[in-house]
Amino acid sequence: MTPSLWTAKKVCDATLHPDTGTPVFLPLRMSAFIFSNLLVTAGMLQPNLTTRGVIVWQITNQTLNVCINSANANKSSPLSYTQLATSFVLAVSASCGVAVGLGKVVAGLKVADVVDCKKVGRGVSPGLKMMLGRLVPFAAVATAGVVNVGLMRGGEIAAGIDVFAKKKSADESGSAESLGKSRKAAMLAVGETAVSRVLNATPIMVIPPLLLMRLQRSSWLKKRPGLVVPVNIGRAVTGRVGYS
Repeated sequence: MTPSLWTAKKVCDATLHPDTGTPVFLPLRMSAFIFSNLLVTAGMLQPNLTTRGVIVWQITNQTLNVCINSANANKSSPLSYTQLATSFVLAVSASCGVAVGLGKVVAGLKVADVVDCKKVGRGVSPGLKMMLGRLVPFAAVATAGVVNVGLMRGGEIAAGIDVFAKKKSADESGSAESLGKSRKAAMLAVGETAVSRVLNATPIMVIPPLLLMRLQRSSWLKKRPGLVVPVNIGRAVTGRVGYS
C-alpha cells in the first residue's frame, strides 16, 4: 500500500461508478460537485429575486440534482425514463412550492416597531424577517433534495440493493459475488444520501447569507453595493470548499 497506490485509488473512487466500473460523466461526478453547482448556487443566492427568477433557478437546481442522482445511483436497481421524469416533475414542484410559498409567508410577516433599540408591539424584528427571507432558498433546496433522492432512488428501496461480503484482507482482488438484495440496506443507503443532501446545502445556503447580512450593515459594503453578489458567491465557494 504505497502512496502512489493510494493516489490511484482516490482517482478511481472519484472517477468510476462503484457498480459498473465505468467513468461517470465529468460534470456529474460527486468530486466535481463544487464546480458544477457553483453557477446554480450563485443564481439562487441573488438578493431580491422575483417569483419568475426563483422558479427558474429552482428548476435549474433540480435538473442538476436529477442528473447527479441518476449518474451516481445504484445500478443494480435502475430507474426507467418514466420514473426519472416523474421524479423530476415532483422534485421541481416541491422546491418551487417551498421557495415561492415560504417567500410569500416571510414577506407577509408583520414587522414590529422598534423604539430605542427595543421591539414594540406584535410582530417580528426587521432583522429576523430579513434572516428568514435569506434562509428560504436553503429550505427549498433541502426539502427538494430529500424529495429528489427519495423519488429518484425509491426503486432501490422497493427492490433492494446488492449486498457483498466484507473482504477479509486488503490483498483480496477481483469482483465480489453478491449475497443477494436487501431492502434494509437500500433504506439505509437512501436515507444517508438524503441526509447528506441537507448537510451539503448547509455551508453554502445558510452561513454565507447570514454573514452577508452582517457585512451589509458595515459602512464598507454600504458604500460598495455592487460587491454584494460577488461577496456572497465568494463566501458560498469558500463554505463549499471548506465543507468538502
